[in-house]
Amino acid sequence: MGNNEFTTHEHVVSTAFDGGEGVLVDLNTKKYFQLNETAMLVWRGLEKGKALEEIVGEMTAEYDVTAEHAAESVRRLVGNLQSYKLVRGRQ
Repeated sequence: MGNNEFTTHEHVVSTAFDGGEGVLVDLNTKKYFQLNETAMLVWRGLEKGKALEEIVGEMTAEYDVTAEHAAESVRRLVGNLQSYKLVRGRQ
């Protein structure tokens, strides 16, 4: 997966709703981002400092999805989060 260590920015706060969905708010830009249940699973993993492989493992345990599909979904989401400057790679 290349760099599998990411961390959330401190200027981004999250709120989870019943049912697993949630919202991220970038306090710098005042933009918010609605996340579905699986995206919130990824976000919570990143907040806890988990590597992407660990998050993929959680996703395959929680949902009926192959490891390959889960890994692609996690990579795509993390790429999107990076493009909005919500997460960054850990050094």
